[in-house]
Amino acid sequence: METIVKINNESISAVEFIKHLKFTNQFSDIINSFVKNKILLNYAEKNGTKVSQKEIQQAADDFRRCIGLHRSSDTQKWFDSIGINADDFENYITEHILIKKMIDAIVSQKEVESYFSLNSPAFDSVDICHIVVENENKAKEIKALLDDEPEMFDSFVKDHSLDMETRNSRGYIKGVQRGCLPDEIESKIFNASQGEIAGPFNVNGGNLYEIIKIVSKNKAGLDQETKEKISQIILNQWMEKRIKNHSIVF
Repeated sequence: METIVKINNESISAVEFIKHLKFTNQFSDIINSFVKNKILLNYAEKNGTKVSQKEIQQAADDFRRCIGLHRSSDTQKWFDSIGINADDFENYITEHILIKKMIDAIVSQKEVESYFSLNSPAFDSVDICHIVVENENKAKEIKALLDDEPEMFDSFVKDHSLDMETRNSRGYIKGVQRGCLPDEIESKIFNASQGEIAGPFNVNGGNLYEIIKIVSKNKAGLDQETKEKISQIILNQWMEKRIKNHSIVF
């Protein structure tokens, strides 16, 4: 059994380390990331994707600078400390470039723009203010009062809301996006008019109830944050289709 670390005279094997990762719920994330990278490499090979020596040198230089290895002697000491050699390092850098090229091919600008044009409402957001109280009767009482005097919302937040993080800012929460709220609440909030007060809504099946005021409704644009989200969605969809073609046993 391969020893990966020694503590005094005790050898810790790879098997023991993997068991630790499983017990601490870290194994799944690590192995899933590894498997997905291997699948991307597999398809890069099938597609005949090439990496030049110039690309490898540039990526290797960038990597070394990023971790503070400015001299060849520093790099060799780092190799020795983690038990790799120059060939291992070059293979890692080459695979890293291939994976990036494959992802760039899957998630093209055209694909991102097409996805956004078909799904832009999914990236809309709302700015809200909310009041959180402890029981349904109190929530209904406050909502009834607000129906008559909506201008009292800020005052009710200050006097009654249990959300300490937002109570001193009028209960304000910026940029709530679709998928962040339970379906029933999301539907009502995103279909409500600006300035409308909705609820009360039960919070996660407990004793808390929430009253929500829609401050503003924000139509999504194709900014950098949205591009990154769409890129991840496209990549995940691509991976889900391809992963079915592989036999993967943990």
